[in-house]
Amino acid sequence: MSSVDPVVPKNGSADADNGAAVQNPVNWTLWLLFIASLGLTLLVFQSGLAEMVKDWDSEEYSHGYMIPLVAAYILWQKQEQIPSLVHNGAWLGVLGTALGLAAYFMGEMATVYEIVQYGFLLCLFSLFLSFFGWRPMLLVWVAFAYLVFMVPLPIFVYKALSSELQLISSQIGVFVIRLFDISVFLEGNVIDLGVYQLQVVEACSGLRYLFPLMSFGFLIAYLFKAPFWQKALLFLSTIPITVLMNSFRIGVIGVTVEYWGIEMAEGFLHDFEGWVVFMGCLGVLVVEMMLFHKLSRSTLPLIERVDLDMPEEIIGLSQFNINWRAQRPFIFSLLLVVSALVGQQFLESREETELARKELTQFPLYHQKWIGREGSIEDNVLDVLKLTDYLMADYRIKSSPIPVNFYVAYYQSQRQGAGIHSPRTCIPGGGWEFNGLDQVIIPDVEHMSGGPLEVNRVIIRKDKSAQIVYYWFEQRGRNITDEYEAKWYVFYDAMMDNRTDGALVRVTIPVLNIDNLEESEQHGIKFIQDFYPLIADYIPGKKL
Repeated sequence: MSSVDPVVPKNGSADADNGAAVQNPVNWTLWLLFIASLGLTLLVFQSGLAEMVKDWDSEEYSHGYMIPLVAAYILWQKQEQIPSLVHNGAWLGVLGTALGLAAYFMGEMATVYEIVQYGFLLCLFSLFLSFFGWRPMLLVWVAFAYLVFMVPLPIFVYKALSSELQLISSQIGVFVIRLFDISVFLEGNVIDLGVYQLQVVEACSGLRYLFPLMSFGFLIAYLFKAPFWQKALLFLSTIPITVLMNSFRIGVIGVTVEYWGIEMAEGFLHDFEGWVVFMGCLGVLVVEMMLFHKLSRSTLPLIERVDLDMPEEIIGLSQFNINWRAQRPFIFSLLLVVSALVGQQFLESREETELARKELTQFPLYHQKWIGREGSIEDNVLDVLKLTDYLMADYRIKSSPIPVNFYVAYYQSQRQGAGIHSPRTCIPGGGWEFNGLDQVIIPDVEHMSGGPLEVNRVIIRKDKSAQIVYYWFEQRGRNITDEYEAKWYVFYDAMMDNRTDGALVRVTIPVLNIDNLEESEQHGIKFIQDFYPLIADYIPGKKL
């Protein structure tokens, strides 16, 4: 048999078959462009990322600081396998980059930073995809998926989830208290022990345990060498574990308050109990892993079934087969990022159309037998609201003892982090609870656009107090009751009319007798009927 010369692979030498590292010429220009693309992406999304980091200072999202480090660790674990998988960049990465940048512009103009943050994750993944291709990304996709845990939930999702968990935790907590033969009554999320009342507020909903525990559960499930169903169950179980443990904590607080006083629900003891509950949740996860390990009848110790393997050596750039032809999709993605950066500068320098309007300081305090007294908002609150002009006044009429609080917050521009704060977000922050939200038509009032005036109506409660709140959004001649519809039109009108101005209008009426809501309701409707015709002079409508 004649001898045959060894075949040398295209991207390396014959030594590759013998396990030696494949050496390729390093294309420094492409690598520097890739690093530059990551830096430019951070620059484009900096406003949304800055808001995200601010949220990490809260207890619910304090784990956010660790998420990028853990994701980097997952990438590092797989580094030795990546070079051999790199072939051509993926063109789908160009589409993903475009969609991520589109999410940036939409979120930025509508001041919905969650859209910006998710757009960043999509753009980051797509840049890697367009540079390295599909095969490496299928290997390390978990690292990018893990980054989702560092992004705060949209506020409407957070509030809805928090309210539901408050009710569930209250019910299970009362069940625990009754196991100790203690008489207790539950109304909503208020636990009445007779002498003491405990309110399960938003901070006690369990979300401050749920978010970090879910991120930890996802990581453990990924590292655990087990069948997929066990991994999935390990991760998904973090939800009921958190709910049950938090409910148990509420029950224990109720029992200790019954026997040792209200101080058991306050201060250091309250916080310490929280830490004990979280550590207990981690303990339950470990026990769950031990049960799965026993079920599998593996001869390996449990610790060896957790993938903590470290790479034996750090890979060099010469092990990657990177060239201009294979990385063409990345060049297009890079051009998109550069274009977005230019567009960002244009957006920031673009002056919005400013319409003539009266200042709200000129709004009448005396009108149709109504007498008003103007109030003010504290400077630190104004710093957060970032509004352009506002009116805060209490109005009374001689024929009724019920006061009416009238609040108008006007924004000349809803860009650069300035956006209307919905009462659905702000009111619960003051300790008030929403009791039902519906939309009603105010009779005998015509909106400035020509149709009927539709507003949100909600009853809010705190302790034994109750109020009726009417609110709506005046958005460039539109009568809007949904805050997310309002955000959409901010984006739309910014594109079409170069306008993002708008206002929140809120009317609040205290309920003097909870059994007679009708009196307060009619009083509020009368106020809106009398004052709404004046608003058009202070809040610009649709026509330019």
